[in-house]
Amino acid sequence: MMQPKKKSYTVQEALKAMEHYCAYQERCHKEVETKLRNIGMFQDAQDLIILHLLQENYLNEERFSKAYARGKFNIKKWGRIRITSELKFRNISAYNIKSALKEIEDTVYFETIETLAQKKWDITRESNHFKKKKKVIDFLLRRGFESALVFEITREFNDE
Repeated sequence: MMQPKKKSYTVQEALKAMEHYCAYQERCHKEVETKLRNIGMFQDAQDLIILHLLQENYLNEERFSKAYARGKFNIKKWGRIRITSELKFRNISAYNIKSALKEIEDTVYFETIETLAQKKWDITRESNHFKKKKKVIDFLLRRGFESALVFEITREFNDE
């Protein structure tokens, strides 16, 4: 069985495609490099395209990391630990990670974890109080919230 021939791009075509790719949604360097590799661009062409994207401000790591942190917190309700590890996975600098985490206000962060804990507590069907509490704690830790904060909030569930 013959495989369909992969479309080959000129540097100019790839440049336009990457401009569109970055304009559609904030991207990090790693995503752009992967995309360029997947469409078969050589390293020199990749470097040239990435340089152009940086100069024209299509690609901006700080802007990406802030948007990423805001989005994952507001939409997916992720904690700072999970957001940090995901940004590290994308090779974002420590400076940009720190700046991105400042996008999340402490009061909103605390209210969010309290709300999530209460919702999880209310929907968890477990008769054993300790098992139920453990399920809530595990849920919050998987979401990437700090363990000290998780234990502080779930301490309230002792008396119910």
